[in-house]
Amino acid sequence: MLSRARPFVLLVALLLALSGCAAGETAPQQPGGPPIRVALDWTPNTNHIGLFAAQQAGYFREAGLNVEFLPYNATSPDTLVASGAADFGISFQDSFTFSKAAGADITSVMAILQHWATEIAVKADRHDIRSPRDLDGKVYAGFGGPGEIPKMQAVIKADGGRGEFRTEVLNTAAYEALYAGQADFTEPFVNVEGIEAQLRGEPVKTFRYTDYGFPDAYNVLLIANSTVLKNDPDRSRAFVQAVQRGYRLAADDPATAARMLKEANPGAFTSDELVDRGAAMLAGSFLRDPQGRVGHQTPEQWARFSGFLYDTGTVAGPDGKPVRQKPDFTTWFTNDLLAP
Repeated sequence: MLSRARPFVLLVALLLALSGCAAGETAPQQPGGPPIRVALDWTPNTNHIGLFAAQQAGYFREAGLNVEFLPYNATSPDTLVASGAADFGISFQDSFTFSKAAGADITSVMAILQHWATEIAVKADRHDIRSPRDLDGKVYAGFGGPGEIPKMQAVIKADGGRGEFRTEVLNTAAYEALYAGQADFTEPFVNVEGIEAQLRGEPVKTFRYTDYGFPDAYNVLLIANSTVLKNDPDRSRAFVQAVQRGYRLAADDPATAARMLKEANPGAFTSDELVDRGAAMLAGSFLRDPQGRVGHQTPEQWARFSGFLYDTGTVAGPDGKPVRQKPDFTTWFTNDLLAP
């Protein structure tokens, strides 16, 4: 299961959370300099496949890097990276948008997933729900992210509905609520929870946002502390390119990358098939851009979805007040650290 955007916490709570996690989930690759600390958004899953492929294939070691994956805790990676408690982290374009607008010291350095891998999901046997407009009046099991509701409303309205539904914030319990019939729809990653639902005999049917005119997005990002990028550009570039190699391996040879993910995290997965099928799905549909590149980002894709969020009036500035004046999105990301 994967996390979604979470509320910011006080730095005091952050430091307390980290105080019991000094060792990290994985040992440093080699004792060459201080560790590069990487904050995961959830427990290991196929969205992290390139990170662990880079670890297992020795790409970090070849680059002379000492890499430490911080144990997952409830603090958003956006917060960990912005505060300097982590150097890099896994984020999402939606949560990044809210964090960056609020003044977070973060930069997106790589698009891990080039497209939405989350979709609207309902139980497969719900014959009364044939398209998003049928979700009017239903119960949405959500995750508390500030961009969730406007997105769902926009998709439903684009399909001819009113965009009116009730929301219950359940976080990871959202999937169980859907299976039990306590909620009508939710938002899974199709490469993780979508496959997991099939394997446990609870199949779902899904609706892609982009099929209803909603803008595409970089669903999963690798982000960095902007000050770290400025002060340590060589190690930052070496790390990003090692991660990029890991995701290229996952795109070219998903079976091998899946094996590496499992070997790096023994006992972390409910089944090998979940990982193998998820890795194959990512390689087939999500890891490469239209030019076949891994990791690259464009200002157009940033402007379309993040611009939509600004238009909703839900994005707040550092003072907590809503802002609608859109920034120069080219300042929010860089491709300069990537290999060609």
